[in-house]
Amino acid sequence: QVQLVESGGGLGQAGGSLRLSCAASGRTFSSYHIGWFRQAPGKEREFVATVSWSGISTYYSDSAKGRFTISRDNAKNTVYLQMNSLKPEDTAVYYCAAVPRGSRWPMQRDHEYPYWGQGTQVTVSA
Repeated sequence: QVQLVESGGGLGQAGGSLRLSCAASGRTFSSYHIGWFRQAPGKEREFVATVSWSGISTYYSDSAKGRFTISRDNAKNTVYLQMNSLKPEDTAVYYCAAVPRGSRWPMQRDHEYPYWGQGTQVTVSA
């Protein structure tokens, strides 16, 4: 089992950048693929990006492609989401989630991820 804690959210400006972190507990962090999701008010949670257990492979939603970068440092048990060229529509609560590496990859559906963090709020002003 893995516990996840997100940080780095806050207020950003359109065109600016923010970097989110997802810190995991446990010594088996590299046993999990990690995904980032977000949920805006009144909307369903949506997939943003995912990174494979090794960090070699990444996959993005169309809205994130070209602006966001997901990466991980297994030595630090941390996954990052670098968000550039922010837009007001990026405003949401951002969650990281984990799925065992034996699972197929990439996964884009939230119900496929058994472990979740508590989320961090990102607000982008125009």
